[in-house]
Amino acid sequence: MPMKKILIIDDSPDSVFLLQDRLEREGFETAKAYNGEMGIQKAVNEKPDLILLDVMMPDISGFDVCKTLSSKEETKLIPIILLTALTEADNLQQGLQSGAFDYIKKPFNRTELIARINSALRFSETNKFLIEIEKIKTFAATVVTANHEIKQPLTLINLSTAAIRREITKANYSTENILKRIEFIENAAREIISVLDKLGSIKKPVITPYVNDLNIIDLKSDEKKDLAD
Repeated sequence: MPMKKILIIDDSPDSVFLLQDRLEREGFETAKAYNGEMGIQKAVNEKPDLILLDVMMPDISGFDVCKTLSSKEETKLIPIILLTALTEADNLQQGLQSGAFDYIKKPFNRTELIARINSALRFSETNKFLIEIEKIKTFAATVVTANHEIKQPLTLINLSTAAIRREITKANYSTENILKRIEFIENAAREIISVLDKLGSIKKPVITPYVNDLNIIDLKSDEKKDLAD
């Protein structure tokens, strides 16, 4: 199992050294940053499994660092534990509202620190697993939807090409019949392109039950949303 990396963001070198020593003794890999700006850059570049973030820093407060990381696509899923000497309920609420997973009051003991870290890492792994499951479900629903929506126009194309083949073998074939079949093919092709465009443009798929435990994507959900907007 790969070693978990923890990023420590704290303007106090002594605190960073102490945390780094404790974490490495527990088998974690560590990275460090001594201010908020550096911490944001390291989080984006190194993609740690967890961040320990001091609240009181001179350049950017831990709350603001937390908001920034929680809003970035590259870092929004990384759990953040705030390290704080603040004990007022409003301060703690502000930390959690800024996107932190948890907080630890200073001074803290080793047992509590490691327990909170392991809890956050377990939550993160479960969250990643659930996200992957959702991706698989969405992919499966996309395949079922494409099969359902495209099957009829593809059948029409096959029937029309077969009819054209039959027609052109006749001594006196009908140009009108051939053009009619070509029109069927063109309409079916446009229908297929429309389905693929809809599937490609969906940002948040609405998955609904289909048949035999299969799911399908509601292609009209975005149209309903557009009308509502």
